[in-house]
Amino acid sequence: MDVPDASKLLDEELYSRQLYVLGLPAMQRLQEGKVLLSGLQGLGAEVAKNLVLMGVGSLTLHDPQPTCWADLAAQFFLSERDLARGRAEASQERVAKLNGAVQVCVHTGDITEDLLRDFQVVVLTASDLEEQLAVGRWCRKLGVCFLVADTRGLVGQLFCDFGEDFTVQDQTEEEPLTAAIQHISQGSPGVLTLRNAAEAHYFRQVGSVTFSGIEGMSELNGCAPRPIRVQEDGTLEIGDTATFSCYVRGGAVTEVKRPTTVSHAPLDAALLQPRVVAQSPQEARHARCLHQAFRALHRFRQLRARPPRPWDPADAEEVVHLAQALEPLRAAEAQGEGEPWEEPLDEALVRTVALSSAGVLSPMAAMLGAVAAQEVLKALSRKFQPLDQWLYFDALDCLPEDGELLPSPEACAPRGCRYDGQIAVFGAGFQEQLSHQHYLLVGAGAIGCELLKGFALVGLGAGAGGGVTVADMDHVERSNLSRQFLFRAQDVGRPKAEAAAEATRRLNPDLQVTPLTHALDPTTERLYGDSFFPRVDGVAAALDSFQARRYVAARCAHYLKPLLEAGTQGTRGSASVFVPHVTEGYRAPASAAAPGDAPYPVCTVRHFPSTAGHTVQWAREEFQWLFCLSAETINSHQPGASAPGLSGSPQKPPFSPGPRWQTGGCPETSSRSWQDCVVWALGHWQLCFGYGIARLLRRHPPDKVLKDGTPFWSGPRQCPQPLQFDASQDTHLLYVLAAANLYAQMHGLPGSRDPSALREMLELLPRPDPQCLEPILSSDLASPELDPQQEARLQEALQDWSEGSPLEPLRFEKDNDSNFHVDFVTAAASLRAQNYGIPAATRAQSKRIVGQIIPAIATTTAAVAGLLGLELFKVVGGPRPRSAFRHSYLRLAENSYSRYVPRAPAVQTFHHLTWTCWDRLKVPAGQPERTLQSLLAHLQEQHGLRVNMLLLGKALLYSAGWSPEKQAQRLGLRVTELAQQVTGRRVPEPGQWVLALELGCEGEEDSTAFPPLHYEL
Repeated sequence: MDVPDASKLLDEELYSRQLYVLGLPAMQRLQEGKVLLSGLQGLGAEVAKNLVLMGVGSLTLHDPQPTCWADLAAQFFLSERDLARGRAEASQERVAKLNGAVQVCVHTGDITEDLLRDFQVVVLTASDLEEQLAVGRWCRKLGVCFLVADTRGLVGQLFCDFGEDFTVQDQTEEEPLTAAIQHISQGSPGVLTLRNAAEAHYFRQVGSVTFSGIEGMSELNGCAPRPIRVQEDGTLEIGDTATFSCYVRGGAVTEVKRPTTVSHAPLDAALLQPRVVAQSPQEARHARCLHQAFRALHRFRQLRARPPRPWDPADAEEVVHLAQALEPLRAAEAQGEGEPWEEPLDEALVRTVALSSAGVLSPMAAMLGAVAAQEVLKALSRKFQPLDQWLYFDALDCLPEDGELLPSPEACAPRGCRYDGQIAVFGAGFQEQLSHQHYLLVGAGAIGCELLKGFALVGLGAGAGGGVTVADMDHVERSNLSRQFLFRAQDVGRPKAEAAAEATRRLNPDLQVTPLTHALDPTTERLYGDSFFPRVDGVAAALDSFQARRYVAARCAHYLKPLLEAGTQGTRGSASVFVPHVTEGYRAPASAAAPGDAPYPVCTVRHFPSTAGHTVQWAREEFQWLFCLSAETINSHQPGASAPGLSGSPQKPPFSPGPRWQTGGCPETSSRSWQDCVVWALGHWQLCFGYGIARLLRRHPPDKVLKDGTPFWSGPRQCPQPLQFDASQDTHLLYVLAAANLYAQMHGLPGSRDPSALREMLELLPRPDPQCLEPILSSDLASPELDPQQEARLQEALQDWSEGSPLEPLRFEKDNDSNFHVDFVTAAASLRAQNYGIPAATRAQSKRIVGQIIPAIATTTAAVAGLLGLELFKVVGGPRPRSAFRHSYLRLAENSYSRYVPRAPAVQTFHHLTWTCWDRLKVPAGQPERTLQSLLAHLQEQHGLRVNMLLLGKALLYSAGWSPEKQAQRLGLRVTELAQQVTGRRVPEPGQWVLALELGCEGEEDSTAFPPLHYEL
């Protein structure tokens, strides 16, 4: 049995969330990878940052070019002190500090064919076409994966050549599809029925499967992959089973992921026959036009030995003419040369690209750098589908639609400052606007760190009256270091807001960053209230829960502040912008569970599990009842402690708790030795997986039939089977080892990590007496309430316990692999799955479920932060039509990049009133302050609203259904006086300028949601 060794899990701890995205084999291949990165401008810095954070084996930097002012607009490893130093040499030390496990070195000579032999991947950024073609040929010859990445102002390109025969081991992020089996027929073909027939459609895209855990037809267990076909009735044909044993019960069918082969064309051919990533024919035409624009920009530089000057119309026209003169593109076909496309060149698009191409923008570098790093990861790990072969991305929608508002060449001329790369695109006036902004960033985690880095680079809040306030109550953990750019090992344990603010000031000393370690939630509205939000120009939210996102969005709607919001899950990410009176308001996805919702029904988890998730949830609850709530309840009966009794527990356990706490499951004295703990753990094993299941089957026999003739054990309700304890089975032993150690920790006793010694001890111990467990079993299967006899026995046991020392309640920790917490849950869930014939969750799956871990990787984080940075330009740039803004959704593993215009805010009407989510009814309190009666009269006179209900939060201030006497008591009160009386707190609170009231009116429909009433104090 493999017991985790803490000394071998350090990398797992660091890359815990990334491992959920990549899996261990892909992660190991990544850590062995060697990459050459040429070009350390902003785009190259982003590629380097992401690769080092993700843990690539070694990274060699190449860029002898001297640092210039324009570099500092996007290159966060450099500063004013590095001007005139070679970019790679100046960046090396700071790149290496991101991850001590990654070897980072610099190559100072030329790139040669011999040099490339030492690498698996070569990436060129900001290189000329001649160099790209030469290096591309060498890489092709040597079998080295080759990438070209470049940004020019608001457009970017990425090219991948992984060779003619590149094998992808796993194309998707999802784990292999698996489902529980209900029945398998003997026949040719054999027909498999799933326990949950609704899962059948997921298998329609599956080519082959294998099987495990089947009782009876054991010939299928671990068999070679078998092709399947999903029939119309939802059953699966699985090939010939006619000669196999008869199926009895249980088992799982699991998808077999097969490697696929990718074939890429070399760069010289791909230039003329480009295969572009596009979601529609229109996008493909747009991408091919950008392809020609980049070719023309290369040609311009070759002729002029410089790029086009910022917003120079003559240079732009020359680029357009060069694009027109280029050899036409040909259709990229599998065979033959293909025919030339006959599509006209979009001259206006090429002209705009040329005018703005001299600039360097941090958000563009972040977006393209993230995608480029993801492609390097694909090349090294052979995980996910590589790009085929060109990706073009543009954010020209950041420019004003009105041509008269475009910047002039004079406004975009270099100033000799760190923002020159950005001024080249938007002009000095816009840079001044950015510097005076004051933004609130909620969340300093992975996305928050990337946003802060972006704010520092673009100069947001770096001028007089500007600033950034970052709010986060969490502290830095070691697992954060693999994706949260601003933190280093010495920051572990520090408040995230403070550590991030300090690091951001180092990136740009002019940036005013204020850290706040208070959460932004209803409990802190005195801090983040009417005196705070009016000073804020906008809000950026980098939060990991929909509950928090809803609340922040509601505050932005209340104060009419634009909201930039992003989230990620693995290689999927989204970035959205919500602008008052222009776009729709924030809405959480329909699939987002409401706060406090239980993940699974209690009865299902306790007695009728049908998925691995059910068993893991049950195991997690077992941990809570056995090792936390039990100790808390016992401690409450200690002399001098308050004695709330069982009802004082946070939640009543689903099983009778008292006797379970005693050694071996029988009422005895508290444990005093390691053997006592083992006896208890063995007894609990028997209770949960042996005797308890047998008792359940006596109550609900396998052949039980309901009144309507339906078998009780049918459909998702799988008939369980009791297990017999066998110390030779690793899962049985791991459960006892983990449970005994946790029980010992609760008692302050020394434990043991020696499975061999434990196995020997178990062979000598007697098995618990089933009669001793009978009272517990009766309670387990009935109500969790205790009858008088059970209550008396429990109180007697608690009295015995009260004479000992207090116990130590154990708080579940998902990230500490040496404390047996995850081991207990994994083993308990696996045994429970065996009882019910359910495919068991792996240790990683169990850890992810119980820890509510969201898979995360640095590339997705950087990409969505870059996308938000582009929307920030639009928000700050002044009034923009809705057509200028973009919601974005990307799937890096699947090469899907979607950007679309947000919807307009929904309009509601009631009689003559028309409003959206951004509107409110404003009523001044007046001097002297209005009474409730005066307020109701004002609403009727000014807006024609006959109010029948008025709320302040959840407090009811007025109802038309009240008796005349009760109405008379309240109508004469001042509104604040009434609010204070009803809520029992001070109204208004210090610094509060507005009471936000909700109202209901006569004649409204169920779908009507009146705008909030802002009672202005």
